[in-house]
Amino acid sequence: MNIVSKAGGAFRLKRPAWNKRTRLNFWIGMLFIAPWTIGFLAFTVYPMGASLVYSFSEYHMRAPLQWIGLANYANLFQDKLFYTALVNTTYMVVVGVPLTLLLSFMCAIVLNIKVPGQSIYRVIYYLPSIVPTIASTMLWLWILNPNSGLMNMFLGAFGIEGPNWLKDPLWAKPSLILLSLWGMGGTIIIYLSGLQDVPVSLIEAAELDGANWWQRLLNITVPMVSPITLFNLITGVIGMFQYFAQAYVFGNSTAGAIGSPLNSTLFYSVYLYQTGFQFLKMGYASAMAWILFFVILGCTILLLKVSNRFTYYSG
Repeated sequence: MNIVSKAGGAFRLKRPAWNKRTRLNFWIGMLFIAPWTIGFLAFTVYPMGASLVYSFSEYHMRAPLQWIGLANYANLFQDKLFYTALVNTTYMVVVGVPLTLLLSFMCAIVLNIKVPGQSIYRVIYYLPSIVPTIASTMLWLWILNPNSGLMNMFLGAFGIEGPNWLKDPLWAKPSLILLSLWGMGGTIIIYLSGLQDVPVSLIEAAELDGANWWQRLLNITVPMVSPITLFNLITGVIGMFQYFAQAYVFGNSTAGAIGSPLNSTLFYSVYLYQTGFQFLKMGYASAMAWILFFVILGCTILLLKVSNRFTYYSG
């Protein structure tokens, strides 16, 4: 046990020396976490450190590394495609994330209603989120096909001429937002778990006071699940800033070029991949990666700072 001694009028806490048994337990514990530690150092710490060095260097993988200081960062802010990718990604964050949160919350409310076969409906809503990304993207490319796709056939039944979803720059990003809404099952489940924790007593008390369904939703349910909303918002923003797989498949499948049509789907991660692994400009791509890191970090801190205005913690 700890020993408290008084020396020079002040109390100091002395830690007892480890005995043989304690040291053995410590090294056994370190041995068990060694696989994670090695993986963390090899696949997280080292790549981050290496990319930081590369971002200040000119490195083409086939040539020796050459230190160039801040030149990569300076060149980025003069790159028109950099701004195009940033604007496209910001569009997805500003439009796609709030829309996903709203529809996920609405679906969760519907799935929280006690009806026969409730568990079956929940499974049906969640199933699309476990479909592999490539498979779901290819499926939506067929659905959004302007000539034979189900979407335009459905709109045509009402006399509406569907747009060219795949090759019209105006509709390319909305098409990808539709695709992302297809896989929002995970967000629905998180909201559903939050709805389960809303105190029934508050709902019943508000009902006795004459509050209707809409008033109970706005004044009780929404504030009570606001921490869930904050969590989904932050994870959604982080994920959308790294939006890659669907856009990559979309561009290659529609026009055979990344970012098509007319760079309307050239998102930040897509441009980063293109720069690093197609043009082999690893230093330039590393600088892009670090800028993305600080953009995401800044957005996360900002959301946490302003969250006190709309987040309620019952504890």
